Amino acid sequence: MTVGGIIVARGRTYGGPVDGPHGWRSTSAYTAAVTVGILLLATSVLAGRADIALIGIPGLLAATWAHAGRPATPLRADLHEPSGPTTPGELAATLRLAAGSGGGADDGADVVHLRITAPGHRTTHLTLAARPQNHAREQAQDRAVPLGLSSVRTGPQQTFTVDLRGSRHGTWEEEPTQVRAATRLVLPGAAPLGRLPLPRRLRGLTGPHSSRRLGDGTELRDIHPFTPGDRLRRIDWRTTARRSPELDTLYVRRTYSTAEATAVLVVDSRDEVGPDVRTWRGYGTIRVDEPTSLDLARHAAASVATALVEAGDRVGLEDLARRRRPLPPSAGRRHLRRLVHGLALAHPKDPASAHRVRPPQLPADAIVYLFTTLLDDDPLHLVRTWRTAGHPVVVIDTLPDVHPVIESHLAIAWHIGRLEREDRIAALDGEGVPVVRWAGSQRDQAAVRFEALAHAARRHIPGRTP
Repeated sequence: MTVGGIIVARGRTYGGPVDGPHGWRSTSAYTAAVTVGILLLATSVLAGRADIALIGIPGLLAATWAHAGRPATPLRADLHEPSGPTTPGELAATLRLAAGSGGGADDGADVVHLRITAPGHRTTHLTLAARPQNHAREQAQDRAVPLGLSSVRTGPQQTFTVDLRGSRHGTWEEEPTQVRAATRLVLPGAAPLGRLPLPRRLRGLTGPHSSRRLGDGTELRDIHPFTPGDRLRRIDWRTTARRSPELDTLYVRRTYSTAEATAVLVVDSRDEVGPDVRTWRGYGTIRVDEPTSLDLARHAAASVATALVEAGDRVGLEDLARRRRPLPPSAGRRHLRRLVHGLALAHPKDPASAHRVRPPQLPADAIVYLFTTLLDDDPLHLVRTWRTAGHPVVVIDTLPDVHPVIESHLAIAWHIGRLEREDRIAALDGEGVPVVRWAGSQRDQAAVRFEALAHAARRHIPGRTP
């Protein structure tokens, strides 16, 4: 978190109104000045000593001057931030303080005490002048305090809460008020990927890939005698001259048609776990500098979607924790923005309402990219159902690298869960379902793994040469 350019902690912000009362009250310093002044005057009268009265008179004069200058304008504050979703990293906002009514600089607070909090960050206490000091008094009614924080987390995020209280001359203070930030939506980023695995059958009449069907394209299928319906520009005159010197038969070059692939991204957002096992049951706070399983799933899905859309393919999105209508497969940069926005909205729901009786319905000839932690058996049932229907499936493992567990009971529980998870991965591998790890140091190897899978799938397409 940064306040006025000074780094304090890490996190992010949003704007909101001030809530609460705006009454002014005297401080203990004002009460002490009046009480001590009266006691000293009474003592001087009883003791007949004028020197004691000279000590108490300044305190009473100061209290009288402070009472005459009692502020009449409440302190107002607002948090301002650029509207719309944002991306992970440094996020900035501006806290604007209005300490006067505009008619003068002596009717409001001169000092503001701030307490800035954000989930997962240290609480920051700050005291600053209510008005900028480098402008004329009649022009310096508002002060802008830049705030900033950073986080690797994505999706809906809770942001700043600012508690503030104005004071004047140390003798008057305002009732504390609060600026509570709204939930901010952070869009996931995308990592560059190369070729990705594609379905066995391609759809559409045009696209970036060569299908197994005859049509206009660039990849040669065979040389065939001319038949009615063939285009004259397809005639291969060299082959015709070699095979039919008398030009009795014309030969044409036939090519594979170009087509587009259909992919469906299925995000398992039923749970969200971090590297610390102690936070898996909802106890404690997940650190903002460590991505969770859902953060990794959003990042991986955004990377796959970006690579497929840029290649001209059609991509859809399904969320296992949401019963709302999924995003149907489509192409284009506008659809990619819808996909990324849908990924940012993915978050865990109530476990009782997140159970799906049937797996999501998929378009024909679509490849499935499943992003899951493999912490239960539901992903296995989904994969087997889709493969029975003829859909190739690629599983992306989004469980973060788990920190060493110290507590004995948690260590035993994680050991059992890890063994069960390894059994599921082994079962998928035995059934020919590739599992790509997307966490820690293995995230950098995901692109190489995808490239190898794409090359292997290309070699095994019937009717194609490696």
